[in-house]
Amino acid sequence: MSATRLPLSRDGALERLAAMPESIREALERAGPSRLAMRPSDGGFSLVEHACHLRDLEREGYLLRVMRLLAEERPVLEGFAGDRVAVERDYLSQDAAAATKEFAAARAELVRVVRGLGPGELAREGEFAGRTVTLAAMIALAVEHDAEHRGDIERLLAELG
Repeated sequence: MSATRLPLSRDGALERLAAMPESIREALERAGPSRLAMRPSDGGFSLVEHACHLRDLEREGYLLRVMRLLAEERPVLEGFAGDRVAVERDYLSQDAAAATKEFAAARAELVRVVRGLGPGELAREGEFAGRTVTLAAMIALAVEHDAEHRGDIERLLAELG
């Protein structure tokens, strides 16, 4: 992904990004406390695991990558092994509501930073997953990642009834 433009307008991307924490909060509420650790029958994350994963990826992935793209010349950006981290940090034993609040705070910071960027900053480049990526493309990846989680969460909620 070497494009310097977002597939959406910046405002559209930021709107979607800003809405994700509320989507998670609503999903937790819909499921109720007794079903937050239930995983889908075909595998994948439970709701508490989604909340913890999004929190950690936001802080240690997207926000960190954006800050490095702004501060460094062509940084090599690290991936995030979400499945491994979920096991190591025992997401199933964590508080989904607290993780969602922490995700919301980190996401608000990402949105704040990106909202203030100009075209030159959005075009800053680094290396990620073996290819050149711009800051704008990193934001697009975050939007895509959120969409994947929204779909997974909706399927899980449907399965839970």
